[in-house]
Amino acid sequence: MFSRYLPVFRWADFILPSTLQLSPLLELLLEPVDCQETSCRLQLGLQEAIVNAVRHGNAGDPGKCLRIRRILTPNWLIWQIQDEGNGLPGPARIACLPEQLDANHGRGLFLMHQCFDDIRWSSRGNRVQLACRRPGRSPSAVNGAGSRDLSVLV
Repeated sequence: MFSRYLPVFRWADFILPSTLQLSPLLELLLEPVDCQETSCRLQLGLQEAIVNAVRHGNAGDPGKCLRIRRILTPNWLIWQIQDEGNGLPGPARIACLPEQLDANHGRGLFLMHQCFDDIRWSSRGNRVQLACRRPGRSPSAVNGAGSRDLSVLV
């Protein structure tokens, strides 16, 4: 009787060494996304998040690992990316462009916020959760019971 009211979650966990060889991983992570436009947008955001985790969180150390969890719910596509670093402090999680637009870095968080509908950080700051509404789901339909899908994960 209760199963009718519980959201259906499917997840997959990936544990891998810190590397910037992302192409096969991104294909695997985006496998359930059946909309080409959405897939391209999410690929950019996931790539930024993983590069940040490797370069900044794990300081490029291939001896450290990344933990990535892909969670599929009826309304959301969700990815959690965790590194072994000390975490990004709260004030540094602001998604803005650098003052110098031709700077070599500083756009990753901004791009992530442009690519995903919801971004949440663990309290420590070494895990980010990136969520996208499933294509074809309106924000009003998702904001009902579907918003609970996100609240239990970080």
